[in-house]
Amino acid sequence: MIDKKLLEILVCPVTHEPLRLEADKLINDKWQIAYPIRNGIPILLIDQAELPEGVSSVEALKKKIEGER
Repeated sequence: MIDKKLLEILVCPVTHEPLRLEADKLINDKWQIAYPIRNGIPILLIDQAELPEGVSSVEALKKKIEGER
């Protein structure tokens, strides 16, 4: 389980948006990026994350995000 205070300061390393705890993952709701939690440790590495449906690579995700900004 992630400490509540830690959860308040953790953000998505790609977009710097807040993350929400769901089971054993931290979710970026806006972009639907899911970061795993292993042995109680958040793994905030984009290459370890589950990408949104329809996005096949980290590069494609970054281009999509940049296009929205």
